[in-house]
Amino acid sequence: MCTAMKFNQCILQDTPGNNNENKVWKWHIQDPASQRLTWNKPPKSVLVIKKIRDASLLEPFKELCIFLTEVKNMIVYVERKVLEDPAISGDENFGAITKKFCTFREDLDDISNRVDFIICLGGDGTLLYASSLFQESVPPVMAFHLGSLGFLTPFKFDTYQSQVTQIIEGNAAIILRSRLKVRVLKENWEKKARVDEKGIILTNGDSENNRKAMQYQVLNEVVVDRGPSSYLSNVDLFLDGHLITTVQGDGVIVSTPTGSTAYAVAAGASMIHPNVPAIMITPICPHSLSFRPIVVPAGVELKIMLSRDARNTAWVSFDGRKRQEICHGDSITITTSCFPVPSICFRDPVNDWFESLAQCLHWNVRKKQNYLSSEDEEY
Repeated sequence: MCTAMKFNQCILQDTPGNNNENKVWKWHIQDPASQRLTWNKPPKSVLVIKKIRDASLLEPFKELCIFLTEVKNMIVYVERKVLEDPAISGDENFGAITKKFCTFREDLDDISNRVDFIICLGGDGTLLYASSLFQESVPPVMAFHLGSLGFLTPFKFDTYQSQVTQIIEGNAAIILRSRLKVRVLKENWEKKARVDEKGIILTNGDSENNRKAMQYQVLNEVVVDRGPSSYLSNVDLFLDGHLITTVQGDGVIVSTPTGSTAYAVAAGASMIHPNVPAIMITPICPHSLSFRPIVVPAGVELKIMLSRDARNTAWVSFDGRKRQEICHGDSITITTSCFPVPSICFRDPVNDWFESLAQCLHWNVRKKQNYLSSEDEEY
């Protein structure tokens, strides 16, 4: 699959005349609808991700897998825990199909170079889970709306055969959803106390070897909050090494444009189209009347640490998963990832987004104002 993320370019162009005074700078703005799915060679393998423990998805899952294996002759990858569902493992008629599947286990098996594209059956959370399986390059994702909200899942399952056929043929628009690369550095992770023969406690010294770094790829948002503590969260926020503010409140959300319509919008942030290269910073219930959400360029590096005078620790989660405690000395570094999620569009990036705003969030829904006739204007 061949995709490219293009940004606006500033180009020096000549105007009529031969001298340098006639040269002007002009902006070239890319049309979001110009991004198309292009296969270097016909796809042969597909990863099918199904929401776990959802009985309503069993029949769509079986129907889709039979179509992919029997009709399209594709290699189907399925997570092992999906096939361990008694409703699937106990189906003798479907058993012959499952024997053709290739299985994998989360965090144990690397399938990044084996899958040509992904089909998600579920809601927005299923797409977020699919993103978390790939820490580098992500195959194109086709998401069917079989969950609750469905902001990121534009396809209806009723006509799945024709829609999947179009994707295999490469006839589709695509949007590159940026992700965040997050690095969590834990201070003194391996620092262990030991007691000598005289009962004196000995500890390892503070060194780089005692710090553990963990890295995540995040599609929606990084959330830092106060956890179970009743005190205000008190964290310092750095941008490119400079302290820009201290967040005092329930926490802070650092989100992608895709995540701007998730937790961030519930906390009062603006909604950003996924094609816009940006990072949004949104406070959660700040104890300040002037702390408003801000948008920063996609190329900056953000760093979050507990303030020195913080009364309690903080907690961090990544797309609602991998929740962990942040203590003094720990740091969270956030940049825009080089590995976006290629999300296949139903129509195109612009129409799909506004359709989701209208259908899922009921954006700007209001009763129409009545027409005022010329006779009414006199009163």
